[in-house]
Amino acid sequence: MKVLIADDDKIIDSALSSAFRKRGWQVMVAFDVMQTMMYAKQKPAPDVILLDLKMPGGTGEMALERLKTSTLTSNIPVIVVSGTEDPKAPETVKGLGAVDFVKKPVDVEALADSVQKLVGK
Repeated sequence: MKVLIADDDKIIDSALSSAFRKRGWQVMVAFDVMQTMMYAKQKPAPDVILLDLKMPGGTGEMALERLKTSTLTSNIPVIVVSGTEDPKAPETVKGLGAVDFVKKPVDVEALADSVQKLVGK
């Protein structure tokens, strides 16, 4: 499985990358919106994208909109992983096409299990 982690928090990136690699998954990490879009369009495409809402170069919402309107990336499931305090965020991102919203701090193993079930690989 190929996972794209789009988050500028190096602690989150490290924790998720480590847990996912232990499962034998290929991990790519993007630190801003531009990298996120570039990595999402690579061949083969990621099986899932974990997307933070606050990153350099734009917002996660903006990245999510771009991902869901591009023919190259629209079918990639996106899980938003964010520490936002906005109570409307889960509803907002699901309306933009995210399959789930996970609040930080995240239970890394539970998230990995959810990704496994979602993608089925």
